[in-house]
Amino acid sequence: MQRIISIILYTLLLIPIGITAQDSLAKKKAVPSSKMSKITKSLEKSLDVNDEGQIARNYENLANEFLNKGDNAKAEEYFKRALNSYTKLKLTEDKTRVTRSLAKTQENQKNFDSAIKNYEVAGSLAKDVSEEKINLNDANRLRNNANPASQTNYVDSNIELLKKENKSKEVTEAYVQKAQNSLELKDKKVAIESYKKAIAYAKDKPEEVINLKNEIAKVYASDNQFEKAIGINEKLLAEAVTKQDFTTQIKQLQSLASLYFKKEEPNKALVSLKEAYDLASKKGNSTEAKRTLSELVKYYKTEGNEKESIALYDQFLQNFDQLIQSDTSLINTKKFQITEGKIRQLEKEKSLKDELITKKNTFNYFLIGSVILLLLLFLFIVKSLFSIKTKNKEIALQSLRREMNPHFIFNSLNSVNQFISENKELEANKYLTSYSTLMRDMMENSNKDFIILDKEVEQLQKYLNLEHLRFQDKFDFKITVDKDLDAETVFVPNMIIQPHLENAIWHGLRYLDKKGFLHLKFQLSNGKVKVSIEDNGIGLTKSQELKTSNQKVHESRGLNNTKERIGLLNELYKKNISFAIREKEFPESGTVVEIIFPLIDSI
Repeated sequence: MQRIISIILYTLLLIPIGITAQDSLAKKKAVPSSKMSKITKSLEKSLDVNDEGQIARNYENLANEFLNKGDNAKAEEYFKRALNSYTKLKLTEDKTRVTRSLAKTQENQKNFDSAIKNYEVAGSLAKDVSEEKINLNDANRLRNNANPASQTNYVDSNIELLKKENKSKEVTEAYVQKAQNSLELKDKKVAIESYKKAIAYAKDKPEEVINLKNEIAKVYASDNQFEKAIGINEKLLAEAVTKQDFTTQIKQLQSLASLYFKKEEPNKALVSLKEAYDLASKKGNSTEAKRTLSELVKYYKTEGNEKESIALYDQFLQNFDQLIQSDTSLINTKKFQITEGKIRQLEKEKSLKDELITKKNTFNYFLIGSVILLLLLFLFIVKSLFSIKTKNKEIALQSLRREMNPHFIFNSLNSVNQFISENKELEANKYLTSYSTLMRDMMENSNKDFIILDKEVEQLQKYLNLEHLRFQDKFDFKITVDKDLDAETVFVPNMIIQPHLENAIWHGLRYLDKKGFLHLKFQLSNGKVKVSIEDNGIGLTKSQELKTSNQKVHESRGLNNTKERIGLLNELYKKNISFAIREKEFPESGTVVEIIFPLIDSI
C-alpha cells in the first residue's frame, strides 16, 4: 500500500508545473508579466488592424522576452514569425537583426547547422562591413566547434569589433563565449577573467551580473576552490536579502547547497535546500519549489530515507493548491491570446489532460479500494476463525468442567446406602443434605471459569466435610488461607482443586493404618497465588501398586481433565497457570500437589 501511494505521489510530482498551473488558472483572468502582457495586447491590436509592421515588431519583442526567460524554442518560433513579416515588408536592416537573433537561439539549442546558415545570411544582408565580419566570425566559430583552440581568434576578433560598435550587450555575450571557450581549453584563469570583463559591460543589468558571478563560482567549484565559490554565492545571497530579491535568494541557496554537497557537507546543504524550499513555497514560486524538492528527495532516496521523502511529498501536495494560486510566475508566455484557435487548443489540451487524470485517479481509487476490501475480507475471515476457535475452546472447557466424577457420585450413594443399612438414619440424612448442597453449588458455578476464593473455599470445605463424614477415622483436614489474600476479591480457577483433594483421600489417606492429615493451603508468594494440597498418605508409588485397573483409568482421566482445563484457561485468558505433583521423600510419606497462578482481581 505504501509503495502504491509513493508511486502516485511521485507521478504527480513529475507532472510539468507549467501545464498544471495553466490548467488550474485557465478559468482566472490572470495575465503574464506586465511587459509580456503589454506586448500581447499590442499584438492582438495589431492583428485586429492588420498592421504588418507592428505585428513584426510585436513578434520580435515577444521573442526577445522568451529569449530573456531562457525559452529558446519559443523565441525561435516568434523570431521566425517576425522574420516572415519583415521579409514581406522588405525591411533589410530589421531582417538582418532578426536573422542574427534567430541564429543565437538556434546556437543556444545546439542546432549548429541552422545557426551557421543564419549567421551567414545575416552577414550577407549586413550593409556594414563590421557587422558582416561579426556574423561571419560567428559562423566560422561554430564550424570549428569541435576545435576550441581555433575558435579563440574568431571570438577575440568579435570582441574588438563589437567594442568599436559600442554594442555592450553583444560585447558581454562575446566575453561569455570566450569564457566558455577557455573552459573547453582547461584555461580556468582566462575563463574567470573573461567573465569579470563581461560583468563590466553588463553592470547596468543586475540579473545578468548575478548570472555571470554564478558562472565564476561554478568555475571555482570545478577547480575544488569551494571557499571562493561559496563566498561569491553568500555575497550574492546577502545582496538579494537586502534588495528583497526572493528569486535570487532561492537560486543562491540552491547553488550553496550544490557546493556543500560537492564539499561533502550534506548537513549544510540540506539546511540551504530546506531554506530555499520554504522560501519558494512561501513566495509562491512553484517551479523553484519543485526543483528544490526534487533535490531533497533525491538526497533522501540516496540515503534510503523513504519516510522523509514521503513526508516531503505530502507537504508539497498539501500546499499545492495554495502554491499554484499564489504563483504569478506560472502565467507564462504560452497563455497570451494570439488567436482564438490557440485558446481553444489550450482548452482542448486541458480537457484531454483532465480526462486522463480522471481515468488515472479512477483506476487508482479502484485499485486502492480493491486492496482495502480484500484486506478487510481477510481480517474478517481471520477474526471469524479466531472467534470460532475461541468459542470451541470455551465449549471444550465447559464440557470438561461439567464432566461429573462418576466415582464420586457412586461412592457417595454407596455411603448413603451403607448408613441406611446400618440404621444410621441421622448420618444418612446429614450426608444427603451436605451432598445435595455441594452438588447444587457445583452446578451453579459450572458455567464459570473463575470464582471468588471465598466461594471456592466454602465449596471445598463442604466436599471435605462429606469425605470426612465417611472416613472420619482415616483423616483430619485443615484449610489455610493467607491473611494477605482478600478472599472476597481474589479469583481462582473453578473446580481445579477438588479432583486432587479426592485423589489424596481415596488413593492416599484411606489406606493408612493410622489417622492421616490433609492440608489445603492458599498462599500469596511473589505476587502469585500458590495452592498446596499436602497429605501424609501412602504416596504415589505404593498407591499405584494397590490400584485396580479401573482405578488407574479413573485417576488418569482425572489428571488429564485437570491438565486439559489448565491448558485451555492459559490459552483463553493468558494466565500462565502451572500444575505440579510430587511424592514426599523418605522417611516421610505422602503427596504434594502445587497449583500456581497470577493474582487475579478481575475477569
